[in-house]
This record gives sequence, C-alpha cells and structure tokens, in this order.
Amino acid sequence: MTASTPLLITFSAYLLLMVGIGFVAWRRTRTFDDYILGGRSLGGFVTALAAGASDMSGWLMMGLPGALYLAGASEAWIAIGLVLGAWANWRWVAGPLRLYTERTHNALTLPDYFTHRFEDHSRLLRILSALVILVFFAIYCASGIVAGARLFESMFGLPYGQAMVWGALATIAYTFVGGFLAVSWTDTVQASLMFFALLLVPVVAIIGAGGPGEAVALVEQVDPTRLDWIGAGGAIAVVSALAWGLGYCGQPHILARFMAADSLATIPRARRISMAWMVLCLGGSVATGLAGLAWFAAHPELAGPVDANPERVFIALGEQLFNPWIAGVLLSAILAAIMSTLSAQLLVCSSALTEDFYRGLLRPRASHAELVWFGRAMVLAVAALAMWIARDPESRVLGLVSYAWAGFGAAFGPVVVVSLFWKRMTRNGALAGMLVGAATVIAWKHTGSALYEMVPGFIAATVAIVLVSLLGKAPSQALQARHEQVRAALREQGH
Repeated sequence: MTASTPLLITFSAYLLLMVGIGFVAWRRTRTFDDYILGGRSLGGFVTALAAGASDMSGWLMMGLPGALYLAGASEAWIAIGLVLGAWANWRWVAGPLRLYTERTHNALTLPDYFTHRFEDHSRLLRILSALVILVFFAIYCASGIVAGARLFESMFGLPYGQAMVWGALATIAYTFVGGFLAVSWTDTVQASLMFFALLLVPVVAIIGAGGPGEAVALVEQVDPTRLDWIGAGGAIAVVSALAWGLGYCGQPHILARFMAADSLATIPRARRISMAWMVLCLGGSVATGLAGLAWFAAHPELAGPVDANPERVFIALGEQLFNPWIAGVLLSAILAAIMSTLSAQLLVCSSALTEDFYRGLLRPRASHAELVWFGRAMVLAVAALAMWIARDPESRVLGLVSYAWAGFGAAFGPVVVVSLFWKRMTRNGALAGMLVGAATVIAWKHTGSALYEMVPGFIAATVAIVLVSLLGKAPSQALQARHEQVRAALREQGH
C-alpha cells in the first residue's frame, strides 16, 4: 500500500460522509426558506460551531500558519483581533439581528433585511447590497478554491488546474443538494475535526523539535526577530492586524447563522461554545506556524516545499509527523476548513441572486420549488466564477481572504451595527455607508499603504452613515416605533 492510498481512503470516506449529510438535509428541505436559512431551526450547539466553521476557512490552517512561519509572532495580532471582534459580534450583534430580521417581514438575507428595515421601495439598497455580496464573495470563494487546490496538489501531485476542480466538487455537491441545513450540519462535523487537528499538530511538532525550550531556541537561530511581537511593521502593522476583528459584523455568511438561530435564548449559550472553540483553534493555528518554523529548522532537509510556499506548513507537518492514516484525518481537517466556509459563501451568493434579484426584481410570485432550483443553479454559476478567479497558480489564500474580509467589513459592518442601534438612521445613510465603505477599500488597496484597508474603509463608512442620515429627512414615525419595540424586546430578554 503506498503512502497516498491511506490518504485517498480517508479522504474518500470523509467526502462521502459530507455528501451523505447533504442528501439527508435534502429530505428536510421543502421550501425556499428551508434552503437558504434552514427554517430558523438551528439550536445553540449547531449555531455556535456552524458560525465558527463558516468563519474559519482554509486560511486558518494554511494562510495564518503560513504567515506565522514566514514573519513570526507579530502576525499573531490577527488572531487576537479576530477573537475580540468575534466576541463583540456575538455579544452586541447576534441577538438584535436575530430579532430584527424576524420582525422585518421575516427577512432571509442581508439585502432583504436592509430593504425592509428602511422600507426602501426603490430597491436600491437591495440591488447595491446584493452586488457587494457577489463581488466580494466571488473573491472570497476563490480563496477557498485556491486552498483546496493547494491541498490536492500537495497530497496527490496533481497539476494545479485538476487539483482546483477536484477540491471544489464535493463542496459544490452537498451545497447544491442540501442547502442551508446541509451546510450547517456539515459545519458542525468539520468544526470538530478542525479543533482536533489544530490541537494535535503543534503539540507533536514541538515535541519533535525537542520540547518548548528547544523549539524557542531553534526559532531564535533562524531569526531572533521572529519572536518579536511588534515586528518590522511597527504600530501600523499591529493596528492593521487587530483591525481584522472589525470585519465580523459585516460578514454575510456569519450573520446568516445568527439569523437562523431558533430563538434569542439560544444566542448566549452559542456564544460561549463558539468563543471557546475559536480561542483554541486560533491558538493552535498560531502555534502551528511557530512550531513548524522550529521543526523545519531542526530538519532543514525536509523544508523545501514549505520554504517554497509557507502556506503548506500544516500540510507538510501532517504528512511528515504522522502515519498515513492519521495524516489522512488531519489533512481532512484542512478540507473541512475549506469546505465549511466555501459552502457558506456559495449559499449566501445563491441566496442574494435568488431572493434579491430573481424573486425581488423578476419573479416575485415564483413558487418555492422554482426558487430552490434557481438557487441551486446559482450555486453552480458562482462556483464557476470563483474557479475562474482562482485559476492563477500563484494566488495566495491569505491575500484573497484579507481583501474580501475588508470589503464586507467596511461595506456592511457599519450599516448593520448602526441600523440595529440608531433609530435615526436613514435609507440614504445606509446607501452612503455601503458605497463609501466598499469604494474606500478598493481605492486604499491600490495606494500601497501598509495600513489595512479595513481601517479607513470602516471609519469612512461610519462617518458617511451618520452625516447623510442627519442631513436628510428623519425616518417615519412607524419605522422609529418599530425600532423602539425591537430594542424593548431585547432588553426584556437580557440582550
């Protein structure tokens, strides 16, 4: 039996399990609401792990460890910023968004929520927000396809183009068939697998390097600055890394998990589970990058593939430190991270195209069966577009993720947060926030500045929302009254 045979068997079993879950979910999917939001039926445990897994894409096991391997401890500020941002998102956005979307015509998507929150009869909010979703999610989906291609390329020696196709097919299959329930249920399995892998790999790598003390000494031998928490980028680099946390309140695939919770009472328990999972997984990811640096310093003859592409550090450690059967399980965890986020993103794009363009603009009286099948067709269309974007073999996972993350964080984050807490916000304020946030991210990206485009984008969007809202006509009394009712209901339930 060759080394790749156990890997192939393990991978095949894992993929069959995911597709099987998709078919079980298919039997539970009867309406379009079921397909794109699971009928708002997720319990606390599934909500927590589905939100975490859909958030932590292939960058958690490839991009972030690769950044730590290449630049050292200063990249860990990304993880710290994400933990702070995720906690704030769970604490102050999850509950209000869950209740507000239910009270605004049972909104199923972010564009739907914006439209009904501001009673936008012109549909400009729906169209603009759906376009933002499609543009930045196409880039985000491409990052998942690149990560999957890297995995299949490394494990099976496939050319990049073939690896890209095989890496995407299974995710497309269960998302196409099972919709939101399939994505959420598989996320729960995938989150558990990611947790196991990210705790095991760095521990074994540190032991293999001679223990914690010897591992630190090996990193210092490579480059003492790799243990510097500030790094060469200084304060701007630290601020940029922490700013990743701002992006959480604008990520449609994460916010959809909040909207799908079965009740407000589910949110606090889900928050505790999700944050514990996230802290341990991000800690494992950071440790993997630094432990890999130490292990390959002790075994320089094996470091060639990782030095050529640092984002392969987890893959290389899994293959070299464990027997093929265990390695197959560990490397399936990378596929789990990729599949969980890619499937959530494909579904959000499909939802935007179906709910906000097809039903919202073209076929308002379409049947549920017609909408479900159109949604499935859009999963295939968006996947094809993402594969076209990912066709360049030189693409880097972390770079694609950072751009899309900033785009959503700046375009949607301020609009979501302000809309939940300020009754004076107007439709034009929301439009201005989206436009200014997205445009600032795109423009700032091309300046070459060391400051992460999330920071100016988020600030500019917030200022635009406030100024345009105050300069315009106040919302109707009915809208302000509904806002007060939602806030009162939240206070009654401790949110």
